[in-house]
Amino acid sequence: MRAETLFRPQRRASYTQPAASAARLPAEGRGLSTPLVKFDTHLLICYTYYESQSNGRFGRFMLQNEATQAASELPHLLIIGGGITGLSAAHALQAAGCSYTLVEQQHQLGGKIRSELVEQNGRFVVEAGPDSLLTQKPWGLALVRELGLAPRMIGSNQHQKTVYVYSRGKIEPMPAGLLLAVPLKFWPFARSRLLSPWGRLRAALDLVLPAQRDPGDESLGGFIRRRFGRELLERIAEPLMAGIHNAECERQSLLATFPRFHAAERQHGSVIRQLRAEQRRNQAQTKTPTTVPSAFISFEHGLQELVDALAASLTGQIRLGCTAVSIACDPLQGGYLVELNDGSTLRVDGVIVTTPAPVAAQLLAPLAPELAEQLRAIRYVSTATVSLAYRAEDMPTPLDGYGMLVPRIERRQINALTMASVKWAGRAPDGSVLLRVFVGGSHNPAVLAQDDAGMLATVRTELRDLLGINAPPLFTRIFRWNEANPQYDLGHLDRVANYERLCPEGIVLAGCAYRGVGIPDCIHQGQQAAGRVAAHVEQQDSTIQHEVRL
Repeated sequence: MRAETLFRPQRRASYTQPAASAARLPAEGRGLSTPLVKFDTHLLICYTYYESQSNGRFGRFMLQNEATQAASELPHLLIIGGGITGLSAAHALQAAGCSYTLVEQQHQLGGKIRSELVEQNGRFVVEAGPDSLLTQKPWGLALVRELGLAPRMIGSNQHQKTVYVYSRGKIEPMPAGLLLAVPLKFWPFARSRLLSPWGRLRAALDLVLPAQRDPGDESLGGFIRRRFGRELLERIAEPLMAGIHNAECERQSLLATFPRFHAAERQHGSVIRQLRAEQRRNQAQTKTPTTVPSAFISFEHGLQELVDALAASLTGQIRLGCTAVSIACDPLQGGYLVELNDGSTLRVDGVIVTTPAPVAAQLLAPLAPELAEQLRAIRYVSTATVSLAYRAEDMPTPLDGYGMLVPRIERRQINALTMASVKWAGRAPDGSVLLRVFVGGSHNPAVLAQDDAGMLATVRTELRDLLGINAPPLFTRIFRWNEANPQYDLGHLDRVANYERLCPEGIVLAGCAYRGVGIPDCIHQGQQAAGRVAAHVEQQDSTIQHEVRL
């Protein structure tokens, strides 16, 4: 272990200045993981730096003086937001040996990931937000295994995988062999009644159309229409792919949401040919047995298990019902002074902001007004999920598959529905069915203006018209996500690169507004943010050490 001893004024002691109302509270009541430590600004403090065991990537620090030896976890970092991005950032900082405080405005962690267990003649598992984790992106699965949750993974139903589409007044199965709406199998697509004969022929023209070599961004709608035709866009691609992002195809950035399409055209000309070649390579590489149940996983009690396990692994300071109201530079010690909504001020060496972009803009406006103005320009849409439980006998038109998509062109009041009890084992008792209906977004924003009773009535009317369900549900749950879905409009990645350039040193933005809305993407962003902010602090300390030597 290499140690260097140097003298410098007060710089890295992390402490909270409590509000007057909190002056008599013990240290833990003020949100501190260690007792308050204050030092005279003229006192020379001896700092000893030593390398951590994480490949020397981040450092830990020990603080001592001649009179006392008061240990403090240094550097001290703040994470604003306790969704999956913030929790992943905290987990990564902890692994690196950094001290941190995480503040979350709500009184529970997890953000949109929330599962509810309902006991009604058996157990139902109701998801408020996302219902699965994509295993093809490695960061989520790696975290699941690190937390010891692998034995509790369950895969989606591999025997009833059909997805249906409501089209021209009928419920039609999606043709087999689609990969992200691209038809890779000839006969299932040729026999499908979703598209007219001309629509199917037009889609096949991708095999012979020349490639567009422009490296710039393009809307998803423009790309699909150009390569496969208008009919495939409206009947398959729009409900299937844009639904993932609750976005409008004509405004949705291809590079930010489906860069694979752009790369396929540039590399091979035909998107179909390129994706077929990739599929063959992947199949050849995955002939060995795997422990991953399927491309999508969840847990017996829902995705809440991931949040609970991640939160239980954290040893830093977690403050619920608490949020930052302002961030200012600390002119005396460096770093930042962050005022919290309880009136206290926390001095930190770096900040990770995982809140929605409008909240981040408000916090960063005094420090970076140009950045704040650009963050405010990110569009958001609102959505809601309505879960309904029925007796199996009350469904005259059972869907033997994952669910049904409803294209915008059909002008219905719902966007899609998932047969949760078919897609996942154990989501409903035997003899019962659990449905989850999606409303709002860019399709039908007016539905969200209704109160819960009105929204439920709208959904039940749609289920009666589409599936013939007239019976009252056993129970219902409505979860609203107001202004919670960021829109990756054309040119999104260029704007994100600019946000990162404008961000003040020691402050990092992360979360679904920037580089991916899926759970694995958000986990990865949290981990990257932790690495960047901790590396910044270590670099600052290296600079100070060099200056002191001089």
